Amino acid sequence: MFESLAPRRTDRSLLAISPNRWDWALLPLVLSVLVAVGFGAMQMARPFVVGEATPISLDPSNLPYYLLRTILRMFIALGCALLFSFVFAAIAAKYRAAEKVMIPTLDILQSVPILGFQAIAIAPFIAFFPGSLLGVECAAIFAIFSSQAWNMAFSLYQSIRTVPSELNEAARVFRLSGWQRFWRLELPFAMPGLLWNMMMSMSGGWFFLVAAEAISVANQDIKLPGIGAYIAVAIEEKNLHAILWAIGAMLAGIVLYDQLFFRPLLAWADKFRFEESQGETEQRSWLLNWGRRSRWMRAGTDRMWALLRSTLGWFSVSYDGTAPRASARAINPVWMRVWNVLLLVAACLAVYRLGIFVHSEVGWAEVGHVLWLGVITLTRVLLLIALASLVWVPIAVWIGLRPKYSQRVQGLAQFLAAFPVNLMFPLVVYLLLTMQLNPNIWLSPLMVFGTQWYILFNVVAGASTIPNELRLASDNLGLKGWLKWKRVYLPAVFPSYVTGAITASGGSWNASIVAEYVTWGKTTLIADGLGSYIKQMTDAGDFHRIALGIGVMCIFVMLLNRFFWRKLYLLAEDRSR
Repeated sequence: MFESLAPRRTDRSLLAISPNRWDWALLPLVLSVLVAVGFGAMQMARPFVVGEATPISLDPSNLPYYLLRTILRMFIALGCALLFSFVFAAIAAKYRAAEKVMIPTLDILQSVPILGFQAIAIAPFIAFFPGSLLGVECAAIFAIFSSQAWNMAFSLYQSIRTVPSELNEAARVFRLSGWQRFWRLELPFAMPGLLWNMMMSMSGGWFFLVAAEAISVANQDIKLPGIGAYIAVAIEEKNLHAILWAIGAMLAGIVLYDQLFFRPLLAWADKFRFEESQGETEQRSWLLNWGRRSRWMRAGTDRMWALLRSTLGWFSVSYDGTAPRASARAINPVWMRVWNVLLLVAACLAVYRLGIFVHSEVGWAEVGHVLWLGVITLTRVLLLIALASLVWVPIAVWIGLRPKYSQRVQGLAQFLAAFPVNLMFPLVVYLLLTMQLNPNIWLSPLMVFGTQWYILFNVVAGASTIPNELRLASDNLGLKGWLKWKRVYLPAVFPSYVTGAITASGGSWNASIVAEYVTWGKTTLIADGLGSYIKQMTDAGDFHRIALGIGVMCIFVMLLNRFFWRKLYLLAEDRSR
């Protein structure tokens, strides 16, 4: 096997393979993608000095170029988010001491607005790449990464924690090491849900694209060529025609990467479903079918997988004890107590420093006011998540159990999840002013407009992995109606639902900054809440109150996750086993 992986022999064998018609069909597509990626990468590293004008044209002929730059940034961010998820989920799921710190930290990161990440990252990246646009590009990619990574990490963590007991027992029988266990059991088991969350992450990147590509630094506005900057300029100029062109470009981009990337991945990952019979759940992809019929593609992928197996240790194991044992070891209870004490001391120190900050900079009356605004936003979040769950859980289960409809809905769901709420501002302002509606009530749906899809995508992923044997057994037992939902469908998708609800909740807090403070031209509508408070303080440049608002938001999100979502998470983990 090792001789077959030698570079020279591989090259000769690939060149010796004669191409067929599918190779010639794929060749232009592959070359076009490579040329586009290379051209976009070259443009990302062109010379740039802070203060230099970065004009964005609203001419629709520029949209293909802007779309290329945007999609390239989003896929780079997606790759970084995937690596982050691998590391985070593997450590948090296997080490109890690390989990106590990492999960609350992820709660905090999920609740910090994207503007906060961008404000921290922009100056260091520009300083690290002086005289080059690459620094600003890295800051934009980091901002997009911060809108993609958290739900992917939560999904993979949840999947690792809920691996069925019989699969865990098989891993122990085969004596898989921790490394082999991750690559051969945990990641394949998590693959369907992870892929759906990757699609949701791409859509989440579109949702916050305006903030990522229209950057303010050193009293200068930097707009990177992309769809987000195009939308920002269109909103500033109140150009409805440009907004419609941007919506069309978004739809074209989503369809493009859905057909060329996500659809083939979902069809390929269908083999990781936890069941013995395929049933009627097979995903299909024309591109994957072409690749499987192509001689060059099959030869290239065979060698790639052989290389990965040798590099990552994907070797076969036997019962004779030659494979290494799992590397996990129990932690000494004394060290766990020491670790808990250190965490308590750190928390007390943080509270002490927070008290000094409040007393000296903003005052306790301001804290009480901000806490009340947090309660208002919390009420909105819980009501909206509950309503979204009642609507989308039944629909998502129905879609997940019917792959032919799942593939039809997939592109539409990605487009709706990617639709930036900023594009709805003209309609929202017009309706609220014309009908004299209360902003405190009717601006609220904007908070969940882009985050409700986390519930849809995760429940679809959970429903699509329900074993066909379980569905057939329920039919044989005569389960129908509500009883079938109560005994089969809802328990099966509950872990996936909790993951989606947690990320939807965190995303709704983040989206409140946009949803509670709506501007179109010179017209501004404001709803009482923590999001509008942070937005107003940001516009006023009041750093201390910005920090107070973000800090209070993090506290609310942590408490909600700890005492509500975390309880549901543990219940889901217990029921899944």
